[in-house]
Amino acid sequence: MIRARLAALAFACSTAAIAIAAEQGADPWLWLEDIEGAKALDWVKKENAATDALLLKRPGFEADRQRARAILDDDRQIAMPGTVMGDSITNFWRDAKNPRGVWRQSPLDAWLAGKPQWSTLIDVDALGKAEGKSWVWHGADCLAPEYRRCLVSLSPGGTDADVVREWDRTTKSFVADGFTLPEAKSSVTWEDADTLLVATDYGTGSMTASGYPRIVKRWKRGTPLARAATVVEGAHEDVGMGVFAAMDGDQRWTIISRNKTFYTSDYFIPGAGGDSYVQAPIPDTADLREILAGQAIIFLNKAQDGFAQGSLIAMPLADMAAGRKAAPVAVMAPTKAQAIEDVAASDNILWVKALDDVEGRLFALRRDPATGTWRQQPVPLADNATVQIAGTVGKRDMVLATAETMLTPPTLYAAGTDGMPRAVQSLPESFDAGGMTVEKRFATSSDGTKIPYFLVRKTGAKGPVPALIHAYGGFRSAQTPAYLTGQPYRAGPLGLFWVEDGNAYVLANIRGGGEYGPAWHQAALREKRQNSFDDLHAVAEDLVRTGVSAKGRIAISGRSNGGVLVGAAMTQRPDLYGAVISGSPLKDMRRYNRMLAGASWVAEYGDPDNPQDWAFLSKYSPYQNIRKGVKYPPIFLYLSTKDDRVHPGHARKYAARLKENGNRVYYHEYLEGGHSVGADHAEDAVRAAMLHGFLQRELVEPK
Repeated sequence: MIRARLAALAFACSTAAIAIAAEQGADPWLWLEDIEGAKALDWVKKENAATDALLLKRPGFEADRQRARAILDDDRQIAMPGTVMGDSITNFWRDAKNPRGVWRQSPLDAWLAGKPQWSTLIDVDALGKAEGKSWVWHGADCLAPEYRRCLVSLSPGGTDADVVREWDRTTKSFVADGFTLPEAKSSVTWEDADTLLVATDYGTGSMTASGYPRIVKRWKRGTPLARAATVVEGAHEDVGMGVFAAMDGDQRWTIISRNKTFYTSDYFIPGAGGDSYVQAPIPDTADLREILAGQAIIFLNKAQDGFAQGSLIAMPLADMAAGRKAAPVAVMAPTKAQAIEDVAASDNILWVKALDDVEGRLFALRRDPATGTWRQQPVPLADNATVQIAGTVGKRDMVLATAETMLTPPTLYAAGTDGMPRAVQSLPESFDAGGMTVEKRFATSSDGTKIPYFLVRKTGAKGPVPALIHAYGGFRSAQTPAYLTGQPYRAGPLGLFWVEDGNAYVLANIRGGGEYGPAWHQAALREKRQNSFDDLHAVAEDLVRTGVSAKGRIAISGRSNGGVLVGAAMTQRPDLYGAVISGSPLKDMRRYNRMLAGASWVAEYGDPDNPQDWAFLSKYSPYQNIRKGVKYPPIFLYLSTKDDRVHPGHARKYAARLKENGNRVYYHEYLEGGHSVGADHAEDAVRAAMLHGFLQRELVEPK
């Protein structure tokens, strides 16, 4: 019986493989997946030129571009905290004079007083000019507690892959004959001043199917990388290996994570002897979020040992390192309306940012060393606001956090042991919000689930007006309402321009994200993906039902995973939507797992090479569901040739097939910028102005 079942399964799989190969062979646009191919790039240039001709000379374009650039480069912007290094704090700053940015430092007390005294560490624009490289900043990891030696990561053109170079903060120069890693998707951290843990491309067989490192090695100073010793090794089918470090007071813990899927990981910590790493008894579905007072702070994506899904628990690291039984202790459990989103530790306090019906809350938690129990205290920042933890000052037990709304610019606060926040810096108003209102509403999805969304429009607006809905719906990523100059994500002040025109802007909190914790995400996984599409439809239908907008006058916007969302939405309900914005998108769900980092997302979407999974993927895959004879809403596709995460072929092929069937397509592919699409604010400003023109042309102006 077992043998018969195996034979039947093998036949089904081979038949499916033949069908898949036949379909791929029949795809007339497959050649557009040749990222740097001359024929494909020639097609890109022609499509870019056609879109430029429609939008760049429009009345108002240049005014929009200049205003967007001024907002993005505003030198009054908050100098957000980077890393606290003893008595100093770093910041990465971009403005009109420094489009690629300056990494700089100030005395901590001066920065906290709102009077920073900046000195430049690395000028990325100057460095790129001197070296003839289009460097994009990816960050720096400086070894505590001296913070003298740093590992600086720089990306050529904005790709995920970067170069890592050792740099000295005292001499403000790269270290001669120091640690250097060539361009790759690397993960690296200090083990000590002369030793690194490195996961990188070591050559044939060292990378996973997803294109990430499979092997972590220990690299000693003064030795070639080729002689580094293997510490932990993963499998080819894994997503990849990662390394990071966390400070617990004065103790530095180095951690290795073997990411088996996007949502399952094994964690390895230094063993009792210190030379080897042992696997920690942490559930592979859980996330190691922080270390405090010798305790590993763990987030549970699934219920475990009587602890609720979405809770925080603590486990003693010393017991885990020694192989002793590590008893978990409850730290914090969210209410039904809450989701624990972010965690950060100072020396004695655990700071937790939670969502409460998508509105931010901040808590300070302290551990009783005698009993091991935790008590929490709310930190009052702002009502009905989006809250983000920006950092901590360890020895002062201080948290740095921002609060903002769609109509109130962000303020950066510092709160200490008394839990009372004090403003460090506020962004001045970038627009007059006096004539605008924000409402939080709930739509009802097809299965009865209530879906929150935020609606911004002019006060007293009447009658149906054009609307723009932005959503994401995947990968546990919550969409929280931020100041309107940054909405939608990566579109500059488009949301502001749109509302000032007298239209409606909506941020939808559909399933697949993390707005209500792990269950909200799991409700749209794999075969349940249709729930996120239905949620978006429900929000749009609610705008129609309540008279905010009308069918055919609603635009939808989504990036990356949001590209799948809006692609499925427009092919399922072309009657409902009047325009679509799709950035760095996934579109071809038949081939996504074979394109760049796509294999790492199988846990989110399913495996199209598995016939059972393709059965549900095929029902919504945007590229495969374009039908001849159907008029689809016009779409603006924007992306980057240098995106080494989501393959440019998704957007290229989708555009070609839509145009082949007589649909209107606006297309703009930047040569740089990577997955974020935009290596600097100049590109972001152009995109905001182009998207504004697109929406006006398709939803506002008479045809």
